[in-house]
Amino acid sequence: MTGLRKPQNPCPGCFLHQLRCICAHTPSLTLKTKLALVVHTKELKRTTNTGRLAVKALTNSEMRIRGEGREGLDLSDLLNPSYRTLLFYPSTDAVELSREFVEASPLPIQLIVPDGSWRQAGKVHTRHPELKDVQRIKITTPNPATHHMRAENNEYGMATLEAIAYALGIIEGPHVKDELLAFYNRKLEGTLQGRGVL
Repeated sequence: MTGLRKPQNPCPGCFLHQLRCICAHTPSLTLKTKLALVVHTKELKRTTNTGRLAVKALTNSEMRIRGEGREGLDLSDLLNPSYRTLLFYPSTDAVELSREFVEASPLPIQLIVPDGSWRQAGKVHTRHPELKDVQRIKITTPNPATHHMRAENNEYGMATLEAIAYALGIIEGPHVKDELLAFYNRKLEGTLQGRGVL
């Protein structure tokens, strides 16, 4: 389908066509919460990736890349006792993220977020034994958007940046959610324009 073609000469920062670049609109948010994005190397080649935008927007964040070689990625050093580390993945044992859950501990939160296809993201949950004791959390907020970066299979499906925005809205406050969603919507609008949808 020509509507799904990749942009020619995309911006290396936001992966939109240079004329639709949104990098100048990147928020710079310094939060107590730390973001650790664990992304598959193949995902970084996709122009619809939004996880990298979260890392650009959040000063207290880092990216770890999976799938680059035969040696597995060791995430043990993320288990910092100065943080309450949580894995943002909707496994069967995940608990709902809420203000009550956040306020149950005085420690700042470190949010480990798998990024990639559903299959790629699911491997972070199962293939990293160093994370076996890390609490899994989820959000079950229906996504009201009429357009999506990629096809979503259920009413809760979100792009990575969207999901991070909603999670940080609970942890840090609605102003953080609003800024990140505005940034995401710029990316979505540019992507849809490139597809000829808008």
